[in-house]
Amino acid sequence: MKQLMPLSKKDVLERVWRAEPVIHDILLESRHVEEARFIIFNYLDRLRRNLYNMKSKTYYADMNVVEKRNARECIRVLSNIMRTENEHLTNTSPLNLLYDLAHSEEQALDNITKGFLLEFYTLFLGIRGKYGKQSRHDTLLDVKKDRDAAIERSSQLDMYGNMMRRYFRRYRSGLDQKLIRERRELKSDILRFFNAGDSEWDDYQWHLKHIIKDIKTISALVALDDEEREGLRLATKHHLPFEITPHYLSLFNKNGRTDHDRAIRAQVIPGPRYSRNVIENWTTGKDMDFMGEKATSPIDGVTRRYPRIVIIKPFQSCPQICVYCQRNWEIKDIDADVMLPKRKVSKAIDWIKNNENITEVLVTGGDPLTLTNSYLADIIGQLANIDHIERIRIGTRIPVTLPQRINDGLLELLDTYHEWGKRELALVTHFEHPSEISPDSLEAIKKIRKLGMNIYNQQVFTYFNSRKFETAFLRTCLKVAGIDPYYSFNCMGKDETIDFRVPIARIEQERKEEARLLPGLARTDEPVFNVPRLGKSDLQAWQDHEVVMILPDGRRIYRFYSWETKLTTSKDYLYTDVGIYEYLERLERDGENVNDYLSIWYYF
Repeated sequence: MKQLMPLSKKDVLERVWRAEPVIHDILLESRHVEEARFIIFNYLDRLRRNLYNMKSKTYYADMNVVEKRNARECIRVLSNIMRTENEHLTNTSPLNLLYDLAHSEEQALDNITKGFLLEFYTLFLGIRGKYGKQSRHDTLLDVKKDRDAAIERSSQLDMYGNMMRRYFRRYRSGLDQKLIRERRELKSDILRFFNAGDSEWDDYQWHLKHIIKDIKTISALVALDDEEREGLRLATKHHLPFEITPHYLSLFNKNGRTDHDRAIRAQVIPGPRYSRNVIENWTTGKDMDFMGEKATSPIDGVTRRYPRIVIIKPFQSCPQICVYCQRNWEIKDIDADVMLPKRKVSKAIDWIKNNENITEVLVTGGDPLTLTNSYLADIIGQLANIDHIERIRIGTRIPVTLPQRINDGLLELLDTYHEWGKRELALVTHFEHPSEISPDSLEAIKKIRKLGMNIYNQQVFTYFNSRKFETAFLRTCLKVAGIDPYYSFNCMGKDETIDFRVPIARIEQERKEEARLLPGLARTDEPVFNVPRLGKSDLQAWQDHEVVMILPDGRRIYRFYSWETKLTTSKDYLYTDVGIYEYLERLERDGENVNDYLSIWYYF
């Protein structure tokens, strides 16, 4: 595949036809598209039958079961995107495009991209069992017995382990001694800039009073590149909220963006494309509530998508605003009017109290740990007094963005309401990258864990943590720091956050080829896609989603089904993904070897 990337579209098309000459002949010999469709479906059905026909004399006869399985999946996907129902759903017909390519190549090439051609090249290879993962029938375990087999298998596992260690060495935890020294220097610069000392740094209120919201302050402390300056300029001009705590700014590389702080910077510095997209949404009045929270809110301040848990949002800001935030449509500057009125909070809690089906409450927002201890005690105390509440979660990035907030007063409050055998109080946090796990964060985590409380992590899987074994390394660092990986969210399909989005196939590939090599206790997170209104869809379950179309620009359209599919008739959701070729091109521009990612085409 690597060698195909610099080729022209015409050259790639020639490879496409060589990969599947039968379909090429069908297209050439058919009098019209519908005749071609009928014959292609018959051909695919014949392939499907031959796959597991023991008497078949086709090339499937001696094929390894792994290749057969992949061929079956490719046949299923190819059949899906040829169906008239899916053409109607998506207003697109790849079959028409392929027919035109076969009959009038030069003109038709103008209507498609190389990404489109590569999707069909890999599918055509796949249906014939030639996708590049062929393995021998006489596996090591079949040939050798007992101890010899064990030694051979151990050598194979060592090969995996060495590969992981090689990749892990590319990344740095925030506990890396060199990073710690560099960050101490920047911390000193920040304190000098604000004419403060270590005592102020240890006071979370000082950080809240000195949240950085302007390009002038950021530029005075760290070097910015042209793209970062342009994004900040647009955000400032059009009043897009952006905020960075002094603590989080100290995690930057002082002399400019590097491989080790690119994920950190991307989270809090609005990019030019993001800023322009949000400005356009505001100008046109487009609703940015991607998850349809307004349609899942039975009462002000409450979101409900599942039977036994609800979300309550008393506060609509954070000490630090993440660019890709799910709630960027309602998160405001911390100095704005961001509190849900107390009467509405009380009504929301009463509503929860009057519904015994609800046993768990997630207190989030915004970041609720920005609130004072007395305010938090009031909310958590009221929830704790409801007999049917078994668990209260606090959704917060404070351990990452403002670990100084985990002070004695807050710890005493948390300890009060975490009652063994009666009610769990837990933190759900959001470490996005291993370089965020700083010594201050680790100290805050230790204090919470000493109370006997669990801490869970929800990672958003974005372009900036999607390199090979980058997220696997995060899981490893989290576990030894006392945090359980909980969810990996495929970055939401919001247009304004396109810079963060990666193909669904990449998170599926990561789970199968990288996370799976970790010990079970380190891969406890679930990869999910958030379906608007309906909630999380498990990306490991092929029954919950399917590829229904490939667009002329190479993007896949997925059809997602609700988690309630087996319980009731429920709605589906069509999602247009990021193109795989586009993603690989971006990786290559950033210095990645795309050969390391080539099996991505066979994750659906």
